[in-house]
Amino acid sequence: MPVIAGLYSRGVELRHLRAAVAVADHLHFGRAAVELGIAQPPLSQAVKALETELGVVLFERDTRHVRLTAAGEVFVADARESLSLVDSACTRARSAGRGDIGELVVGMVGSAALHPLPAVLGPYRARYPDVTVRFAELPTAGQLERLRNRTLDVGFVRPPLPAPADAELDVIPISREPLVVALPKGHRLAARERIPVKLLAGESFVLFPRHLGPGLHDRVSALCRAAGFEPAVVQEAVQMQTIVGLVAAGCGVSIVPGSVAALTGFGTVFVKLSPATTLVELALAAPKTRLSPVVANFVAMARDVTGVR
Repeated sequence: MPVIAGLYSRGVELRHLRAAVAVADHLHFGRAAVELGIAQPPLSQAVKALETELGVVLFERDTRHVRLTAAGEVFVADARESLSLVDSACTRARSAGRGDIGELVVGMVGSAALHPLPAVLGPYRARYPDVTVRFAELPTAGQLERLRNRTLDVGFVRPPLPAPADAELDVIPISREPLVVALPKGHRLAARERIPVKLLAGESFVLFPRHLGPGLHDRVSALCRAAGFEPAVVQEAVQMQTIVGLVAAGCGVSIVPGSVAALTGFGTVFVKLSPATTLVELALAAPKTRLSPVVANFVAMARDVTGVR
């Protein structure tokens, strides 16, 4: 800002810059005053005060003409640039205050990338194209730590949340979906339309680690115990696509959220459970306090898209 940087301390104000630019645009004090919405005498006084402050003549004027001096040419050019920067700063500040610009860091468990993230993110990016969105694929436990230390803005997690995160974060239910069985192609049960959980007794299981996401792990374990057996976990994996790949490789079977069935092409078959299971929940977690406008807009969009109130 060539003009503003050194002049505010000397008493030059934005109104002086706007006065000089308006007079330079019209080369007529009366028309410049009309543009600025002020009377001509205050405009003339503002320009005279500016020239006195600078110690140079900016405009040569007589009863018929107004002309820029060499000093005036330099000053007005820099004044235009400075006013443009000020106007831009005001516009961007208002946009930031509305959440129209900024950065959003979204955490998500692996299955959220399949559903419901696309349903929420598409409308959000259409409404707020100037917000930069970054993603971190993390298990629920990893997200909670980063949400609490504010290195994540929001996170798609699997409830319930442990203390103290449950008291510090708002948890907004976003979707509920059934669990399904993931089987390697050619498995003895793969051709069934539904599989009773009890038929999985004796199978080797590939599961998500409990310490990284107890909600999903405990739901799967509870299903197996209700059917009379403990799941024999032979392999753990953090990412859902890894679990699906390990199942396809014959390492075992798994029970996963229904949205994971969209991961086709791995050589894995997904079959519904019988009887139908209690739905597993996915939620959006966000700090309870000091939400930025960007985060508040994303939470509101998630509520609108998923119908949560």
